[in-house]
Amino acid sequence: MVRRPALGLAEIAWRWSFGFATAALLLFSLAQYLDSLTVTNRDLWLLRTRHPLLVSHALARIVQGSGPRLVLAAMILFPALALAWVLLGSLGRAAILKSLVSYFRAQPDSPPRQAERPLRSLAGLGFLRVSVTFAALAGCLGAVFLAASSSPKSDPSPGAAFLIFLTVVMLVWLAWSTLNWFLSLASVFVLTGGQDTFGALASAVHLCRTRAGSIAAAGTWFGLAHLTAFFIAASALGFPLALLPLLPPGIVLGAVILVALLYFAATDFLYVGRMAAYVAIVELPAPPAHGLVLPPSPIVNTPAIEDAPQAPPETPADPQPQTPAAILPDVAPEPG
Repeated sequence: MVRRPALGLAEIAWRWSFGFATAALLLFSLAQYLDSLTVTNRDLWLLRTRHPLLVSHALARIVQGSGPRLVLAAMILFPALALAWVLLGSLGRAAILKSLVSYFRAQPDSPPRQAERPLRSLAGLGFLRVSVTFAALAGCLGAVFLAASSSPKSDPSPGAAFLIFLTVVMLVWLAWSTLNWFLSLASVFVLTGGQDTFGALASAVHLCRTRAGSIAAAGTWFGLAHLTAFFIAASALGFPLALLPLLPPGIVLGAVILVALLYFAATDFLYVGRMAAYVAIVELPAPPAHGLVLPPSPIVNTPAIEDAPQAPPETPADPQPQTPAAILPDVAPEPG
Protein backbone atom coordinates (compact mmCIF):
# COMPACT_ATOMS: atom_id res chain seq x y z
CA MET A 1 0.00 0.00 0.00
CA VAL A 2 2.88 2.38 0.77
CA ARG A 3 5.56 1.21 -1.67
CA ARG A 4 3.24 0.86 -4.65
CA PRO A 5 0.32 3.29 -4.22
CA ALA A 6 -0.37 3.04 -7.95
CA LEU A 7 -2.09 -0.28 -7.28
CA GLY A 8 -4.56 1.40 -4.94
CA LEU A 9 -5.15 4.16 -7.47
CA ALA A 10 -5.76 1.54 -10.17
CA GLU A 11 -8.32 -0.15 -7.91
CA ILE A 12 -10.03 3.20 -7.37
CA ALA A 13 -9.97 3.91 -11.12
CA TRP A 14 -11.80 0.80 -12.27
CA ARG A 15 -14.18 0.62 -9.31
CA TRP A 16 -15.17 4.26 -9.39
CA SER A 17 -15.53 4.35 -13.15
CA PHE A 18 -18.06 1.54 -12.90
CA GLY A 19 -19.75 3.21 -9.93
CA PHE A 20 -20.16 6.56 -11.64
CA ALA A 21 -21.38 4.90 -14.84
CA THR A 22 -23.91 2.86 -12.86
CA ALA A 23 -25.16 5.92 -10.97
CA ALA A 24 -25.52 7.90 -14.21
CA LEU A 25 -27.38 5.04 -15.87
CA LEU A 26 -29.75 4.63 -12.93
CA LEU A 27 -30.48 8.37 -12.79
CA PHE A 28 -31.09 8.46 -16.54
CA SER A 29 -33.43 5.47 -16.32
CA LEU A 30 -35.29 7.06 -13.40
CA ALA A 31 -35.66 10.31 -15.32
CA GLN A 32 -37.01 8.46 -18.35
CA TYR A 33 -39.45 6.55 -16.17
CA LEU A 34 -40.73 9.73 -14.50
CA ASP A 35 -41.05 11.41 -17.90
CA SER A 36 -43.29 8.58 -19.08
CA LEU A 37 -45.82 9.17 -16.28
CA THR A 38 -48.95 11.20 -16.91
CA VAL A 39 -49.81 13.96 -14.43
CA THR A 40 -53.17 15.70 -14.72
CA ASN A 41 -54.21 19.07 -13.32
CA ARG A 42 -56.20 17.30 -10.63
CA ASP A 43 -53.09 15.40 -9.52
CA LEU A 44 -51.11 18.64 -9.41
CA TRP A 45 -53.78 20.25 -7.24
CA LEU A 46 -53.72 17.29 -4.84
CA LEU A 47 -49.94 17.42 -4.63
CA ARG A 48 -49.95 21.16 -3.86
CA THR A 49 -52.24 20.67 -0.90
CA ARG A 50 -49.38 18.85 0.94
CA HIS A 51 -51.92 16.81 2.84
CA PRO A 52 -50.52 13.31 3.41
CA LEU A 53 -53.72 11.52 2.44
CA LEU A 54 -54.31 13.62 -0.68
CA VAL A 55 -50.66 13.42 -1.75
CA SER A 56 -50.63 9.62 -1.41
CA HIS A 57 -53.86 9.43 -3.41
CA ALA A 58 -52.32 11.58 -6.17
CA LEU A 59 -49.14 9.49 -6.29
CA ALA A 60 -51.17 6.28 -6.51
CA ARG A 61 -53.08 7.71 -9.49
CA ILE A 62 -49.86 8.85 -11.18
CA VAL A 63 -47.99 5.54 -10.98
CA GLN A 64 -51.08 3.45 -11.63
CA GLY A 65 -50.43 1.08 -14.51
CA SER A 66 -46.69 1.85 -14.74
CA GLY A 67 -45.53 -1.11 -12.67
CA PRO A 68 -44.93 -3.48 -15.64
CA ARG A 69 -42.86 -0.79 -17.36
CA LEU A 70 -40.68 -0.40 -14.27
CA VAL A 71 -40.24 -4.17 -13.90
CA LEU A 72 -39.26 -4.47 -17.57
CA ALA A 73 -36.67 -1.71 -17.19
CA ALA A 74 -35.20 -3.44 -14.13
CA MET A 75 -35.06 -6.78 -15.98
CA ILE A 76 -32.98 -5.14 -18.70
CA LEU A 77 -30.88 -2.83 -16.57
CA PHE A 78 -29.67 -5.07 -13.76
CA PRO A 79 -28.44 -8.01 -15.90
CA ALA A 80 -26.59 -5.52 -18.12
CA LEU A 81 -24.93 -3.95 -15.08
CA ALA A 82 -24.01 -7.39 -13.74
CA LEU A 83 -22.39 -8.35 -17.04
CA ALA A 84 -20.45 -5.08 -17.12
CA TRP A 85 -19.28 -5.69 -13.55
CA VAL A 86 -18.05 -9.19 -14.41
CA LEU A 87 -16.09 -8.03 -17.47
CA LEU A 88 -14.60 -4.89 -15.94
CA GLY A 89 -13.86 -6.63 -12.64
CA SER A 90 -12.01 -9.45 -14.41
CA LEU A 91 -9.79 -7.00 -16.30
CA GLY A 92 -9.05 -4.90 -13.22
CA ARG A 93 -8.43 -7.87 -10.93
CA ALA A 94 -6.10 -9.52 -13.46
CA ALA A 95 -3.98 -6.38 -13.84
CA ILE A 96 -3.64 -5.75 -10.09
CA LEU A 97 -2.96 -9.38 -9.13
CA LYS A 98 -0.34 -9.69 -11.86
CA SER A 99 1.54 -6.71 -10.40
CA LEU A 100 1.25 -8.11 -6.87
CA VAL A 101 2.55 -11.53 -7.88
CA SER A 102 5.50 -9.97 -9.72
CA TYR A 103 6.30 -7.86 -6.66
CA PHE A 104 6.55 -10.83 -4.28
CA ARG A 105 8.52 -13.11 -6.57
CA ALA A 106 12.31 -13.19 -6.84
CA GLN A 107 12.39 -11.95 -10.42
CA PRO A 108 9.98 -9.07 -10.79
CA ASP A 109 10.21 -9.03 -14.59
CA SER A 110 9.26 -12.69 -15.00
CA PRO A 111 5.55 -13.13 -15.73
CA PRO A 112 3.64 -15.36 -13.30
CA ARG A 113 2.46 -18.79 -14.38
CA GLN A 114 -1.08 -18.12 -15.57
CA ALA A 115 -3.91 -20.29 -16.65
CA GLU A 116 -4.56 -20.78 -20.32
CA ARG A 117 -7.41 -18.30 -20.12
CA PRO A 118 -7.04 -16.26 -16.91
CA LEU A 119 -9.73 -13.77 -17.86
CA ARG A 120 -12.14 -16.64 -18.42
CA SER A 121 -11.40 -18.05 -14.95
CA LEU A 122 -11.72 -14.62 -13.32
CA ALA A 123 -14.96 -14.03 -15.20
CA GLY A 124 -16.25 -17.34 -13.86
CA LEU A 125 -15.46 -16.22 -10.31
CA GLY A 126 -17.13 -12.88 -11.00
CA PHE A 127 -20.22 -14.61 -12.33
CA LEU A 128 -20.37 -16.70 -9.15
CA ARG A 129 -20.08 -13.53 -7.04
CA VAL A 130 -22.93 -11.90 -8.94
CA SER A 131 -25.03 -15.06 -8.58
CA VAL A 132 -24.39 -15.15 -4.83
CA THR A 133 -25.38 -11.47 -4.58
CA PHE A 134 -28.66 -12.02 -6.42
CA ALA A 135 -29.33 -15.06 -4.23
CA ALA A 136 -28.74 -12.91 -1.14
CA LEU A 137 -31.21 -10.29 -2.43
CA ALA A 138 -33.75 -13.05 -3.05
CA GLY A 139 -33.13 -14.29 0.50
CA CYS A 140 -33.82 -10.81 1.92
CA LEU A 141 -37.02 -10.63 -0.11
CA GLY A 142 -37.99 -14.03 1.25
CA ALA A 143 -37.33 -12.73 4.76
CA VAL A 144 -39.90 -9.99 4.14
CA PHE A 145 -42.56 -12.49 3.06
CA LEU A 146 -41.71 -14.83 5.95
CA ALA A 147 -42.01 -12.00 8.47
CA ALA A 148 -45.30 -10.88 6.92
CA SER A 149 -46.73 -14.41 7.09
CA SER A 150 -45.79 -14.70 10.77
CA SER A 151 -47.88 -11.64 11.61
CA PRO A 152 -51.33 -11.96 9.95
CA LYS A 153 -53.97 -9.27 10.21
CA SER A 154 -56.15 -11.46 12.40
CA ASP A 155 -53.38 -11.89 14.99
CA PRO A 156 -50.72 -9.22 14.43
CA SER A 157 -47.34 -9.65 16.10
CA PRO A 158 -44.96 -6.94 14.87
CA GLY A 159 -42.25 -7.81 17.40
CA ALA A 160 -42.03 -11.44 16.31
CA ALA A 161 -42.16 -10.42 12.65
CA PHE A 162 -39.28 -7.98 13.08
CA LEU A 163 -37.24 -10.56 14.99
CA ILE A 164 -37.78 -13.18 12.27
CA PHE A 165 -36.88 -10.67 9.56
CA LEU A 166 -33.72 -9.55 11.37
CA THR A 167 -32.58 -13.12 12.05
CA VAL A 168 -33.07 -14.28 8.47
CA VAL A 169 -31.34 -11.19 7.06
CA MET A 170 -28.36 -11.67 9.37
CA LEU A 171 -28.01 -15.32 8.35
CA VAL A 172 -28.26 -14.38 4.68
CA TRP A 173 -25.67 -11.65 5.11
CA LEU A 174 -23.31 -14.03 6.92
CA ALA A 175 -23.59 -16.64 4.17
CA TRP A 176 -23.15 -14.01 1.45
CA SER A 177 -20.08 -12.42 3.06
CA THR A 178 -18.42 -15.81 3.60
CA LEU A 179 -18.96 -17.00 0.03
CA ASN A 180 -17.96 -13.62 -1.38
CA TRP A 181 -14.72 -13.72 0.63
CA PHE A 182 -13.86 -17.20 -0.63
CA LEU A 183 -14.51 -16.16 -4.22
CA SER A 184 -12.34 -13.09 -3.75
CA LEU A 185 -9.51 -15.18 -2.28
CA ALA A 186 -9.79 -17.73 -5.09
CA SER A 187 -8.86 -15.09 -7.67
CA VAL A 188 -5.32 -15.10 -6.25
CA PHE A 189 -4.72 -18.69 -7.41
CA VAL A 190 -5.73 -17.89 -10.97
CA LEU A 191 -2.60 -15.72 -11.30
CA THR A 192 -0.26 -17.54 -8.91
CA GLY A 193 -0.99 -21.16 -9.74
CA GLY A 194 -2.66 -21.06 -13.12
CA GLN A 195 -5.90 -22.55 -11.75
CA ASP A 196 -9.29 -22.48 -13.41
CA THR A 197 -12.45 -21.32 -11.64
CA PHE A 198 -13.21 -24.40 -9.56
CA GLY A 199 -9.56 -25.31 -9.12
CA ALA A 200 -8.95 -21.86 -7.64
CA LEU A 201 -11.83 -22.40 -5.23
CA ALA A 202 -10.36 -25.73 -4.13
CA SER A 203 -6.96 -24.10 -3.64
CA ALA A 204 -8.52 -21.34 -1.54
CA VAL A 205 -10.15 -23.90 0.73
CA HIS A 206 -6.86 -25.79 1.02
CA LEU A 207 -5.01 -22.59 1.92
CA CYS A 208 -7.51 -21.83 4.67
CA ARG A 209 -6.96 -25.31 6.09
CA THR A 210 -3.15 -25.24 5.99
CA ARG A 211 -2.44 -21.56 6.72
CA ALA A 212 -5.44 -20.68 8.88
CA GLY A 213 -3.38 -18.63 11.33
CA SER A 214 -1.87 -16.38 8.65
CA ILE A 215 -5.20 -15.90 6.90
CA ALA A 216 -6.93 -15.05 10.18
CA ALA A 217 -4.19 -12.60 11.16
CA ALA A 218 -4.37 -10.75 7.83
CA GLY A 219 -8.17 -10.61 7.92
CA THR A 220 -8.21 -9.41 11.54
CA TRP A 221 -5.73 -6.59 11.08
CA PHE A 222 -7.28 -5.31 7.87
CA GLY A 223 -10.75 -5.68 9.38
CA LEU A 224 -9.70 -3.52 12.33
CA ALA A 225 -8.24 -0.95 9.93
CA HIS A 226 -11.50 -0.91 7.96
CA LEU A 227 -13.50 -0.48 11.15
CA THR A 228 -11.24 2.40 12.22
CA ALA A 229 -11.73 4.11 8.87
CA PHE A 230 -15.50 3.71 9.24
CA PHE A 231 -15.55 5.32 12.70
CA ILE A 232 -13.37 8.19 11.49
CA ALA A 233 -15.66 8.80 8.52
CA ALA A 234 -18.77 8.61 10.72
CA SER A 235 -17.25 11.14 13.13
CA ALA A 236 -16.28 13.44 10.27
CA LEU A 237 -19.84 13.35 8.90
CA GLY A 238 -21.11 14.79 12.17
CA PHE A 239 -19.44 18.17 11.61
CA PRO A 240 -21.22 19.22 8.37
CA LEU A 241 -24.51 17.74 9.56
CA ALA A 242 -24.25 19.73 12.81
CA LEU A 243 -23.75 22.93 10.77
CA LEU A 244 -26.79 22.26 8.60
CA PRO A 245 -28.89 25.05 10.23
CA LEU A 246 -26.07 27.55 9.63
CA LEU A 247 -24.73 26.60 6.19
CA PRO A 248 -26.50 26.27 2.84
CA PRO A 249 -27.69 22.75 2.03
CA GLY A 250 -25.45 22.58 -1.04
CA ILE A 251 -22.28 23.09 1.00
CA VAL A 252 -23.36 20.49 3.54
CA LEU A 253 -24.18 18.00 0.79
CA GLY A 254 -20.82 18.62 -0.85
CA ALA A 255 -19.00 18.02 2.45
CA VAL A 256 -20.91 14.78 3.01
CA ILE A 257 -20.07 13.58 -0.51
CA LEU A 258 -16.39 14.48 0.00
CA VAL A 259 -16.17 12.52 3.27
CA ALA A 260 -17.91 9.55 1.65
CA LEU A 261 -15.48 9.58 -1.29
CA LEU A 262 -12.48 9.70 1.05
CA TYR A 263 -13.87 6.76 2.99
CA PHE A 264 -14.42 4.74 -0.18
CA ALA A 265 -10.87 5.54 -1.33
CA ALA A 266 -9.47 4.32 2.01
CA THR A 267 -11.46 1.08 1.77
CA ASP A 268 -10.17 0.46 -1.77
CA PHE A 269 -6.58 0.91 -0.58
CA LEU A 270 -7.23 -1.48 2.30
CA TYR A 271 -8.72 -4.02 -0.10
CA VAL A 272 -5.57 -3.93 -2.24
CA GLY A 273 -3.47 -4.33 0.91
CA ARG A 274 -5.48 -7.35 1.98
CA MET A 275 -5.09 -8.95 -1.44
CA ALA A 276 -1.34 -8.26 -1.24
CA ALA A 277 -1.26 -10.02 2.13
CA TYR A 278 -2.95 -13.08 0.64
CA VAL A 279 -0.51 -13.12 -2.29
CA ALA A 280 2.38 -12.90 0.18
CA ILE A 281 0.99 -15.84 2.16
CA VAL A 282 0.75 -17.92 -1.02
CA GLU A 283 4.15 -16.94 -2.45
CA LEU A 284 6.33 -16.82 0.66
CA PRO A 285 7.44 -20.11 2.27
CA ALA A 286 5.41 -21.42 5.17
CA PRO A 287 6.93 -21.44 8.67
CA PRO A 288 7.79 -24.79 10.32
CA ALA A 289 4.71 -26.63 11.50
CA HIS A 290 6.08 -27.42 14.99
CA GLY A 291 8.11 -24.36 15.77
CA LEU A 292 11.88 -23.97 15.41
CA VAL A 293 13.73 -27.16 14.53
CA LEU A 294 17.40 -27.15 15.58
CA PRO A 295 19.90 -29.07 13.46
CA PRO A 296 21.54 -32.11 15.13
CA SER A 297 24.79 -31.34 16.92
CA PRO A 298 27.89 -32.91 15.35
CA ILE A 299 29.55 -35.82 17.13
CA VAL A 300 33.08 -34.92 18.25
CA ASN A 301 35.49 -37.86 18.49
CA THR A 302 37.73 -37.26 21.53
CA PRO A 303 41.21 -38.80 21.03
CA ALA A 304 42.38 -41.23 23.68
CA ILE A 305 45.01 -39.98 26.13
CA GLU A 306 47.96 -42.37 26.04
CA ASP A 307 50.40 -40.84 28.53
CA ALA A 308 47.95 -40.44 31.38
CA PRO A 309 49.33 -41.85 34.63
CA GLN A 310 47.84 -45.17 35.51
CA ALA A 311 46.36 -45.56 38.95
CA PRO A 312 48.10 -48.27 40.95
CA PRO A 313 46.04 -51.39 41.32
CA GLU A 314 44.32 -51.80 44.57
CA THR A 315 46.13 -54.18 46.91
CA PRO A 316 43.73 -56.70 48.32
CA ALA A 317 43.57 -57.15 52.04
CA ASP A 318 46.08 -59.61 53.50
CA PRO A 319 44.47 -63.00 53.81
CA GLN A 320 44.89 -65.25 56.82
CA PRO A 321 48.27 -66.95 56.78
CA GLN A 322 48.00 -70.49 55.67
CA THR A 323 50.27 -73.18 57.15
CA PRO A 324 51.99 -75.24 54.53
CA ALA A 325 51.13 -78.87 54.52
CA ALA A 326 54.81 -79.88 54.71
CA ILE A 327 55.38 -78.49 58.22
CA LEU A 328 52.19 -79.81 59.76
CA PRO A 329 52.73 -82.76 62.08
CA ASP A 330 51.83 -86.13 60.73
CA VAL A 331 48.94 -87.11 62.89
CA ALA A 332 47.40 -90.42 62.23
CA PRO A 333 43.63 -90.66 62.43
CA GLU A 334 42.25 -92.37 65.43
CA PRO A 335 40.60 -95.69 64.81
CA GLY A 336 36.89 -95.48 64.86
